Amino acid sequence: MSSFDTEMSFAGDEEFAKLLVRQDDVDLEIAALELARDASPSLDFAATRSWFDQRAAELAAPIARASDEQDLLEALAGCLSGTHGLTGSAEAFGSAAGSFLPDVIATGHGIPISLSLVYIAVAKRLRIPLEGVASPLHFLCRLDAPSGPLFLDAFSSGRVMELDECLDWLSDLSGLARQRLLPTLGPTRPRQIIQRMLNNLKAIYIDQDNWKPALPVQQRLTLLEPASYAQRRDLALVTLKAGHPDRALGMLQSCAKTAPSDDLVVLEKLIDQARVALAAWN
Repeated sequence: MSSFDTEMSFAGDEEFAKLLVRQDDVDLEIAALELARDASPSLDFAATRSWFDQRAAELAAPIARASDEQDLLEALAGCLSGTHGLTGSAEAFGSAAGSFLPDVIATGHGIPISLSLVYIAVAKRLRIPLEGVASPLHFLCRLDAPSGPLFLDAFSSGRVMELDECLDWLSDLSGLARQRLLPTLGPTRPRQIIQRMLNNLKAIYIDQDNWKPALPVQQRLTLLEPASYAQRRDLALVTLKAGHPDRALGMLQSCAKTAPSDDLVVLEKLIDQARVALAAWN
């Protein structure tokens, strides 16, 4: 077992560990909180989970009165967006906090996937089978009804759409034809949801040259895709940029053995940077 496997297995993260062996019985809210704990090691999950419990208690009566699935979703949105102000914001896309459930609850703002997970967590407590949908450019929630699936956009204050409306809206947003979008509107497995959250965080941290918090994100992505050359290359790069040339050197050298030719020049420069940094330690 490599030092990477030994040191970076996230063995204490029970839900993430399930993803590594491709289990589907994953508690998504806990898995998302495990990611948030990377940025805040002392994070207490109980406070966020208690908030979900309280919202479910508030919704018990409105949900009991709902006449159909549309009413269920509108009641859910009325509580989370209307009463508690959860909605999307452009600023959330540029901040890691927009991906972390405790921050989303505290600020009232998030990105589509984090807001959707809040809705899903509360719905789960109410036995509403709301599911995540990894549609292009915009994560949604889905609830199947006898008349067809309904889609909830948590980013837009819990707007509810029928299938045709959702397809038209996504087509305008993405520029993709409805026929290409339709297969993307099924429920998404937990593994893909967490990978999407991690990729969002990775993009934010790298764009900001914020390498230390990017490291656990990239470690998780590499554990989820251990056979991916691109993930192993990115892990070597982030490890070096985060100030660990000793660990990065071996990773970079290993990547260079199987790298495509257009990557070799960059990898050789990074190997030189790691060696220079190590020499300065001695």
